[in-house]
Order: sequence, then structure tokens, then C-alpha cells
Amino acid sequence: MASPTPCRGLPAVNMDGAAQVKPGRVLYLRGGAAARDCYLRMEEDADYIRFSSVYFLNDHIGFHGTIKNSPKDFIVTEIDEQGQLVSKPFDELTTKSHIAKPHNFAKKPKLDLKKNSSVDDGSEEVDTSARCSDGDPGDQCDSDQEDSLSGDTSECKGETADALSAFLDDKTNELLSQFALETKEKWNAGTEQVGPPSELFLGVISGKRRRAALHSAITQKFPFLLTTTKTCKVVVRPNLRYKELCDLVSEEEASGFFKYLGAKKENSRFAFKPDTNKERRRAVHHFVNERFGRLLETESSELGCCDGDQKLVVTVRLREEAHSHRKRSREKVAHTAFTLRKENVDMFEAIDHLAAKLGVIPPDFSYTGLKDKKAITYQAMVVRKVTPERLKSIEKEIAKKGMNVFNVRSVNAALRLGQLKGNHFDIVIRNVRNWNGDPVNLRERILEAIENVKNNGFVNYYGPERLEKERNVHADQIGLALLKEEMVKSVKLFLTPEDVDDPVNRAKKYFLQTEDAKGTLELMPEFRVRERELLELLHRFSLTEEGCTNVWYCLPHHVRTVYVHAYLSQVWNEATSYRLEAYGTRVVEGDLVCLDDVLDQEHCPNSKVHLVSKEEELANTYTIYQVVLPVLGHSTQYPGNLVGQWYQELLSRDGLQTCGFRVPALNLNMPGCYRQILKQPHNLCHQLLEDPSSGVSREDPAGSAVPLCLCISFDLDASCCATVFLKEMMKHDI
Repeated sequence: MASPTPCRGLPAVNMDGAAQVKPGRVLYLRGGAAARDCYLRMEEDADYIRFSSVYFLNDHIGFHGTIKNSPKDFIVTEIDEQGQLVSKPFDELTTKSHIAKPHNFAKKPKLDLKKNSSVDDGSEEVDTSARCSDGDPGDQCDSDQEDSLSGDTSECKGETADALSAFLDDKTNELLSQFALETKEKWNAGTEQVGPPSELFLGVISGKRRRAALHSAITQKFPFLLTTTKTCKVVVRPNLRYKELCDLVSEEEASGFFKYLGAKKENSRFAFKPDTNKERRRAVHHFVNERFGRLLETESSELGCCDGDQKLVVTVRLREEAHSHRKRSREKVAHTAFTLRKENVDMFEAIDHLAAKLGVIPPDFSYTGLKDKKAITYQAMVVRKVTPERLKSIEKEIAKKGMNVFNVRSVNAALRLGQLKGNHFDIVIRNVRNWNGDPVNLRERILEAIENVKNNGFVNYYGPERLEKERNVHADQIGLALLKEEMVKSVKLFLTPEDVDDPVNRAKKYFLQTEDAKGTLELMPEFRVRERELLELLHRFSLTEEGCTNVWYCLPHHVRTVYVHAYLSQVWNEATSYRLEAYGTRVVEGDLVCLDDVLDQEHCPNSKVHLVSKEEELANTYTIYQVVLPVLGHSTQYPGNLVGQWYQELLSRDGLQTCGFRVPALNLNMPGCYRQILKQPHNLCHQLLEDPSSGVSREDPAGSAVPLCLCISFDLDASCCATVFLKEMMKHDI
């Protein structure tokens, strides 16, 4: 691979212009005016030398300043598909658009914000062929209403005996009852099974629906039996997992659980009896996650205290993806839309807290994009199975956690990622000053920087939030290990310490030395929620490839995808720097471009991506703002020039030549997408003021200069990062 010339051959310099060279790492930072357009980094790894860079599009000098001194200095407000700020009261959302220049954005379908006042009474066509991967039967009861099941589950309409009679003759039905009786007698007598488990052949049943209905009927009557099918032959045998569960809970609870599992009623839950014994609850979680983790998910909810002990109940529900292949019910599920305001709260922590207060689970929430933690953010959300009145009832409770909800209303459907025009930012940059040795007036420097970025734009890098830089973990390398299905390596990378002596890193060092998950959990501080959650699962499943696969699978889906996204984003950033270093801002043969009518969308669809020809290059048919690069995935094409070769060599270097960007064991599927390499801000305005929070006044006897702050507001398209924009403007690694 031909590496681009770093910063036009300039020497490595530090912020003040002094030469700087370190063994194993070459840093091109900031120096004279000619050097300030880019810096290049070569990081030496145990296996290879990794190329990464940040390319500055503009050649102005920039200025120094600090951001996010407090959450109030960084306010982010979503702009919905109609171009309106979601922080506005709902009755104003249809009156005036926030976007001053609507022609900057392509038209998109509007959100349906009308209240859902009617319900379709139509019934769902039941797909009874869906079954658990281990052969457990599956069917769905006629009722689609959400219900919470405790100890036992309600049966489908009609008597189970009659249901069995519809499939089995009297003799076979009698044999089945006798087989069930003998199975229970052997278990109750403690008779050990010698040789293969006993089984009963029920006959050949044609038709998937008939077989699925038979499976369900048997499970409802005999939950301790397991039915399997091979080439239309239905066989029943003892369900050893039922017996295993009976060692943890009562037989009544085990029976109810397997009836629930067999029915697979959407929007329903099963609750085990309340238990004050933490180890026993943990064992129940372990059993369900290990045996049925692909189909079910568990959670513990607090019911209060019993004699001073915490009283918790383990509840189970179907995973969203487990029944997503079924036809949606025609009966409308309640969807409540709202605007969430949060201050200095992680978005996923906010969702967890709301879910706990509302009695739902985090996947019931949908949103259009991720938001910063150290900021005040306003974003649209929709929650399923919660009415507006229920959501309004928790307003005072969540206010204590730095959250508020407003614009609460009924809607018809959930949100999807990318369903927004962009974000509006109101940012205060404090301690603004010239770089050392820069004699030009500060106001001139700021105006120069703002005008350059306003007119020319910035490189559309993924920001530190997407790369998980703020969590101090090897996020991109964890993602690479997950794509290569190196599960143990991914866990060890997650728990790799930094060269800092604090409780968190001491706990991580202890783990790498001992591989003792339980001991590490005792050392890990309570505030490191993600590390503690992983360690608890690791203690349950063990540090093996299979165990670590189960660990990742039992974590929320967004947790395991965030690391893969970090790797894909890091690669895209590197590819973009290479493209700009190799060809600059010219559109050349082999570039990929996106057509004009979708340029404001977060990602360009495959159907709108075009490979530039030599004739189009010579005719200047396209602009640099139309050039896109692929985010790695199984459905993307690569550029037909040096950048395409770079991608291929990267795949070879990282061992992904045969990777299909699918990891079935973790339910990960990465089709890939296309992202513009350059973006421009909209509606940019600014004001340079004396900083009232500095405590320095003009009458200060010490004669100190009054610190200045820059108040700046602007809009960015969806998925653009404000810190990347500020870095381009300030020429400062924020």
C-alpha cells in the first residue's frame, strides 16, 4: 500500500513549534502556518503498524479554547424531519420551521404526530411454525393483550385434551398420558436414567402449522415433556431442562415457565415467585440465559423489603428479535412519543432508569440517534406499551435524575435511527485566546476560522462518542475481535488496564493476572456499571470461547454492537484521511459519489452510489461534497482507485478477508453503508464576550486580562459530530 506523504513532508512539531520525535510513534501536530492543515499518526501495535490520521480541510491558524466546562456549555437539540427543534412546545411544532434555508435539506416523509384515538379490532394470523432453536414447541394464544404471568400461564382457548384429540387417535393419546405418568414417577422416585433417554413416537404429522400446534398442545398439558420433529415424525421425550429448573424453583414455577415458553405469547411476561436469596436468583438468571438466551431475556425488579432483606422477583420475556419474523398484530400497541431533556446523563442510563420506572424494558424505547453525556440534550423518543398518562405520572421522580419529559402524546409507530434532519448546537467555548506567538488580533483569527469552515466545511469524521474514546477501553480492537469471533480475546481487551494506578485499573490488572472474575468483581468500583455487568456474566459462564460468547450475547444488543461500530468507524476515519491525502479535494476516477437528492441523509443508499468514470473526472461532473466512502459491511462496494486497494489491504491486515460481517452467535449483522467525506454547517452564528464565570473583572487590581468566551450556534446534518467541527475550526485536539 502506497502511504500518502504526511503533511507535505513537514517535520514533526509540537504546539509551540519545537521539533518532537518519539521512538515507535511519529506525531505530526501543530507548528507553523504551513503545517497546520493536518497531522498524521503511526501507532505501533504488537502485530502491525497502524496508519491513522486527522486531515484538516482548511489552512487557517485557529485558536485555543476549552469546551464542555459544564453541561450548560454544550446544548444539543434534535431537528426533526420537518426541520423543527424538538425542544419547542408541541403546539408550535407545526407553525414555524427552525431551518432558515430548507433547500439545504432533501424532502422526507413526515412523522405522523396525530393522536392514535382508534384501534383496529382485526385479529392476527398466527404463525405457529416459529420454534425455539433447541426444539421447544412454540405457538401463540389467541389473545394479543399484554399480560404478566406469575407461577403459571393461561392456556389457549379450548381444552388441551380436545386439542390433542384433534391430532392423535385415542390409543396414541392414551400412550402419551401413560408415558407422561411414568416419566413423573421415575423423577419422583429418583431413578437414574441409564442409556439414551426414553421417548415415544407419536406418528407422522404433515404440515408445519399442524406440527407446531401439536407441540404447543403437548407443552400446555405436559410441560415436563419435550417434542421434536424430524422429517415430519413427531417424537416426545422427557424434558431434562424442566427437571434442572425444578432444582432451583418449585415445580409449580417450572411448569408455568415451560408453558409460557411453549405459548410464546407476544407482549407477555412470566414472573418467578419473589425470592430474597440473591444466589438463587442469580442461578435462575443463569439457567434462563444459558439455556434460552437466544429467545428470552431476564430482569430483576424490586418489590420492597422482607424482614430487612431486599425482595426481588425474576421476570422473563421474549426478546424482540425472537418474534420479529411473525406478522404484526393488527391491534395497535400503545406508542407514546415525548421529548426527553437530560443533563449530564448517559443516554442508555437514562433509558434504563425510565424503563425501570415504567415497568418496561429498554428495547421498548426507540430514538433517532445517540446523544452526549456531558451536555444538556433534547431528543425525540417513543416508548411502547406505555400510555401518555403513565409517562406523565413519573415526571417528578425522573427530575431527581436530571431528566424531564414533555410534548407527551400518542403516536402510531416507533422511531428509527436516522429519522431526523440533524441537530442544533448552542456551545460556549471558554478561555479563548491566540496560540502562543500568534500576533494577529483574536477576533480576526476567530472570524477567519468561522468563515473558512462555514464556506468550505469540514472532514466528516466519526467523533469520540462513536469511537468510545471516553470510556478508556480498546473499543475498536474489541470490535475487531468480535468480528473475528475471538471471544476470549475480546473480553481480555475489554478488561485491559491503562497505565494508571487507580481502583479500576488495579481491578483490571488483577483479572489479567488471575482470570478470577468473582475476585475482580469485588475490586471493581460500583460506578463502573458496564465492567461489573460483564464480570458478573463472566463469573457465571467462565473464561472460555463458549462462555465469553454467552457473556457478550447476554449483554444488551447495543452494548455488543457499539464495539463493532467503533472498529468500523475507526476504519472509515482512516480511509477518509488516506483518500484526502492521496487525491485532495479533486473528484477522480474510481471515486464513489452519492446523488444530490439524498445528500442530507445520514447514509447514502446503495442505489444512489455511482462509480466515477475517467470522462466524468475530466468533465468535473461531481463535487467533493458528493464523494462518499463505504463503512465496512457485507453489502458495500469499494472505490475503484488507490482507496479501494487500501481497503483490501486493510481487510488482509486485520484478518477479515473471509469475514462476512455477520456473527450469528451474537446476532450481529453489518451490511455496511456509505458516508460523505465532507460536510458543511448551517445557520452558523457567533458572539465573542467577556467570560462572566471567570471571576476576573476589568477593575481587577492585578491587571489580569479578562478571559473571553465564544458563544457559537449552528446546525449539523444527522450523524455529524460537533466536536469534529470544532476541531476543524479551532485547529485544536479537543
